[in-house]
Amino acid sequence: MKGANNKKFIPNLSYDCVIFGFNGEKLKILILEYHNTGLFALPGGYIKKEESLQEAVNKGVEERTGLKDVFLDQFQTFGKLNRTDPDATRSILQAKNKDLNEKQWMMERFITVGHYALINYENVNPKPDNLSDSIAWYDIKNVPQLMMDHNEIVDKALEVLRNNISEKLIGMNLLPAKFTMKQLQQVFEAILDETLRRTSFQRKMLSMDILERHEKLFEGKAHKAPYLYSFK
Repeated sequence: MKGANNKKFIPNLSYDCVIFGFNGEKLKILILEYHNTGLFALPGGYIKKEESLQEAVNKGVEERTGLKDVFLDQFQTFGKLNRTDPDATRSILQAKNKDLNEKQWMMERFITVGHYALINYENVNPKPDNLSDSIAWYDIKNVPQLMMDHNEIVDKALEVLRNNISEKLIGMNLLPAKFTMKQLQQVFEAILDETLRRTSFQRKMLSMDILERHEKLFEGKAHKAPYLYSFK
């Protein structure tokens, strides 16, 4: 029977994760590359029958980034009739000399649950999975053509992130524990892809009562030293 060799995972269900990172200037995402096939994809995976969806996603993100307790948001399920590409999957498996009969279940139709993660770019040493050859950061404005519907997943994740930027307190995972108002503004500007007025942004952030002010950051002239903040 087709798929009979798949005894470990829930049939026809997967997850894909848009892992956002911020390097101080630009918003980037992690993308896997399969060198022998020329294919690119989002980090993702399958859900074991004895684990929850959240456990599977948490484990997958930790394996690719080395980070635990990452902010994750489940934002949409993708299930178009033609979203699965069995030929691409077959090429990847053949490039890794995998038994196609044993992995036949991976070429069936899959419904995937989209998640996005928010992490500090500086803290990550990306690691590919056992099928991909490499994993790297790509500027959000220069995402390559991804396999299946992964570009659509990226676009939707970015839309959701932008619409919920204040409510999700995105800076918690993209910034150090203490940060300046300028650093916080840079995160917002990178995600929204627009320039914000400094005074208006600072006034809005302080009015939301989500920041705690700390000592000043003395790097140059004392009277120009900015305050450090953290999220309450």
